[in-house]
Formats: sequence, structure tokens, C-alpha cells
Amino acid sequence: MLRKVLYIDLSKGESWIVERQDLFEEWMGGTGVGIRLLQEECPTGTDPLSPQSPIIFSIGPLNGIFPVATKTVATFKSPLTGELGESYAGGRLSLALRFAGHEAVVIRGKAERPVYISINNGDVKIKDATSIWGIDAQTTGVILRDRETGVGRRSIIRIGPAGENLVRYACVVVDTYRHFGRLGLGAVFGSKRLKALVISGTETVEVPDPKRYREVYNRLYATTVKTDVMEKYHDIGTSVNINVLNWLKGLPTKNFQLSAFAEAEKISGEMFAEMYLIRRFSCAGCPIGCVHIAALKSAYSTHHEFEVRKVSYDYEPIYSLGSNLGIESAEGILQLIDVCERTGLDVMSAGVVLSWATEALDKGLITPADTLNVSLKWNDVDGYTKALENIAKSSNEFYSALARGADYAAAKYGGIEFAMTLGKNEVSGYHTGPASIVGQLVGVRHSHLDNAGYSIDQKAAKKPMDAEAMVNEIIKEDNSRGVFNSLVGCLFARGVYTEDNIIDALGAVGITKSKDDLQDLGKRIFDEKYKFKVQEGFDLTHAHIPRRFYETVSTLGTVTPETVDEMLRLYRKKRGWS
Repeated sequence: MLRKVLYIDLSKGESWIVERQDLFEEWMGGTGVGIRLLQEECPTGTDPLSPQSPIIFSIGPLNGIFPVATKTVATFKSPLTGELGESYAGGRLSLALRFAGHEAVVIRGKAERPVYISINNGDVKIKDATSIWGIDAQTTGVILRDRETGVGRRSIIRIGPAGENLVRYACVVVDTYRHFGRLGLGAVFGSKRLKALVISGTETVEVPDPKRYREVYNRLYATTVKTDVMEKYHDIGTSVNINVLNWLKGLPTKNFQLSAFAEAEKISGEMFAEMYLIRRFSCAGCPIGCVHIAALKSAYSTHHEFEVRKVSYDYEPIYSLGSNLGIESAEGILQLIDVCERTGLDVMSAGVVLSWATEALDKGLITPADTLNVSLKWNDVDGYTKALENIAKSSNEFYSALARGADYAAAKYGGIEFAMTLGKNEVSGYHTGPASIVGQLVGVRHSHLDNAGYSIDQKAAKKPMDAEAMVNEIIKEDNSRGVFNSLVGCLFARGVYTEDNIIDALGAVGITKSKDDLQDLGKRIFDEKYKFKVQEGFDLTHAHIPRRFYETVSTLGTVTPETVDEMLRLYRKKRGWS
């Protein structure tokens, strides 16, 4: 199997392919290859929105070959945090890249006018996108599906107006319902005047031992479909966590002022499934079917005429645009998700930014004149809809500040102690205890998915853990997920891809690794990412933790600064950092 990197220079209008066998042999693929390419391509101190700031897409050796190996990783310099940007998306993208013959794509430079990139196997074209610049992300997908009529495994990724207007947490919509959501990849697209990529492939993939491959594939498939956790993800999906976390008093509500929501049942996963679910589907190559689609019915005429929009949902949007904003109806949440889908905003950052703005207005830190007289009140769906549209357009100085994230807005207007960010990234939907806080702060992308600190808290709720035990779990997850994200698999399948199964799957495609090799790889990837983070200014010893975390009771009770400080001290010590 040839391991190739496709390079595209938008400034020069050129593309070329380089075989990088050594790179993939040392770093596997996915996130390992992504961070090494970012180090090669991004000089220290590069402005994330400058032509010199690269975009890197990479897949791993199992994508398109084994079940639930469905993700693509994007690596870039984040315009939101100013350091490492890393985001994952499912859909058809990894399959399209695999059968187009590219395990990584590096995009450099800046186009003179709006463009999109068409990749069909080895044929790469940079095409004019002037006519679709300014068009919402959903309509852009429809237009490009009609315009690009190629055959094969195809994926279309694109930005909306938020990315074009350089909102620092703009996302990239992948196919129809998937996203590179976090840390502002959409703004990097916009800075390069890059509207979209269309990737299609018709190549074949050879495996060295077909009999061994079939045996490993069948075993992994059977394990996947028979796992109880997989049934949970198919049935109700991650939104089942609304009621669970509400009961555990770990569900952030009204900007973390509370950790339980009195109206949680009205926005629970069970309610969505019973009243609004119309379809489930899977990413390409996955048997689970965890993507849940709801019908949003809205009247557009007084004569009982309706439009029905299909909106995907899961736990994080329901938290960020639901309980966190005091929204008491599933319809209201779907309406807000739909605005984010059309404009191309990351739903998690958008919800946290709006919750800070709601509290700031209530406390008099901002005025109605700042909001353009838009109502920002808990459970005000129409007001939040207008605010999201204003953020996507950066309608005035205030909305331009919100477009740069909660951390920036709070530094400008006040309220930094209730601007719920860690590492400048808006936080996920868990107030479970100290491991969730520390896990997001030390994580390479300041995400709950870096090390699942929230899950460590939940384990501690059943069987108490001291600070050192929690830190050991965080470090173990940090490293092991580096390996898994180099494959690049869906995290739902981590229980399927044990070390033994990873070794067998790699062996079936001609890659020999031992358990020691995998553990060493995970640590090396983590170290390389932190090297980049520190190079770009991240300093864990001076990272800010909002006081609100210590004021609101969590699943494990009141979190104290002393506990968090002790965990951070232990973390640095165990990592060997001074």
C-alpha cells in the first residue's frame, strides 16, 4: 500500500503528490501524521488566518477497510485558541479519501477569489466558487451535488457564512449531518477563500492476506453489533445522557449556574426519540446507525402550510443550545441547531457564548444597544435565533466580539469568571467533578473527548478515587486515544478495538505492531502535540479556570480549587514537566 500525501497550494493554483512511506511508518496515520505535517508546514507564531497557516486532513490504515473506522482528522492552528486545532468528522469523507488514494491532504496558501477544490482520484482541480460564496452550508451541499457529477465514493465538505466571515468557532459541514465542529476550521477555510472540497474515488484497496483480513473483519463486525453500548447508541443515541446526567446532577444548566434542569424530561433523548425522530443512519463503513435525525415542522403561512426541515441532534447540541440556555422545548432546540447548520457555527461554542452573553446582559455588563435590542433571556428561542444570525454576520462590535469566543468577549466586557472556557475553548456538557475540569484543561484540544474526564468522575461516584488515581486515568486515556485516533476510528468503538484487536487489524493490512509499539506511539503523539501547543504559547501553569466551576455543585459535590491544583501538580509531575 503506497502512503501518499496530496499537497495543494491555493496561492499558486498547483497540486502535487508525494510518497511519504517513512512518515506513515513512524506515525501510523490520522492524528499522528497530522501533527507531524502541521509541525512541518506551520512556522512558529503563524497567524491562524494567514495564507501560511495550513489545513491538513488525514486518515489511518484502517479507514475504509474495517468497520467503525469512519473518521477523518483535520489538523490546523486554531483561530479560537491560537494553538493546536484538531477536529474529527465522520460521514463519507474517510472512505472517499481512501478510494481516491490519499491518506493525507495538505492545503496551503490563499486563493485570489472564492474557490472550491475538486479531487477525483489523482485529478485535482481548483474551481471558481464566486457564485456560491455567501450561500448557506446546506444549500451549498445541494448545489455541489448537482454540479459535481462524478462517480465513486464521494464526500462534500463546505462552510457557511460564519466561516466566510471568520467567526473563530465556525465549523465545516461534512456531507449532510457531520461536522469538523470544534476550534474554528471553518474560519481557516474562509481565510483562504476556500468554500468547499468535493472528494471522490474509484481506486481499489489491496490487502496482503485476504483470508486473514476476512477473519479479522468478521470478528470485529460481530463484536460491534453485539455490544450493548452499540445498541444504546443506535436506539436513543448520546442524547440518552440528558436524563442520566440530570439525575446525577452533572447537567450544566443556564451557564453552569445549576447542574440539573427542572425541564430536562421535555428535552430528553427519550422525548426526542418518541416525538421527533424520523430517521437513523450511519457513517460509511459503520453498522451502528447512531446519527439521529428529527423533523422540525414550521409554519410559513397562515393557511396551515408547513416546511419540514431535517435536523440532526445528539447530546452536546441539546446541552449547549438546550439546558445551558434554559430552553424547555425540543422544537426550540432543533430551531437553534438548524440556524447553526445553515450558518456553519459550532453548536457547542455558540451555546456557551450565548449563555455568557445572557448572564452578562442580566448583570449589566452589556446593554440592549450592544445586542441591537435582541432579547437574550433564558428560554427565548426567537432572541437566540437572531443572536446566532448576528454572530454569523458579525453585525456590530458586540457580535464581532462574540464571534471570537466567550473568553475574548469576557476579556472585553467583563464576566471572565462565568465565561465557561478551558484553554480558551468553550466547555462540553459535563459538570461531573474535578476530572472533567482537569481533563479538558490538559487535553490536547481542550475537549471532553481527549481523555473522557467526565467518565472518570462518574466512576468515582460509584467507587471513590483520590486525585492521583484520577490523574493516572487521564494520562492513560490521553495516550491510548492518540493511538486510536491515528487509525482513525470512531470513539464509540474503542471497546471493540482492544490492543489485541488493533494489532490483528493492522497485521491484516500488512502492518506489524506490538503492544509496546502502540503504547510508545501514543505517548510520542501526545508529546508532539504538546510541543506544538507550548511553541504557540499555551502555558498550563497559567491557564485560567472560571470560578463558576467551584460555585456550582457537581456530581461529586463541590469542587475545590485545592483539588484541581493538586491534580494539575500531579499531572505535570507524572508527565515529567517542570
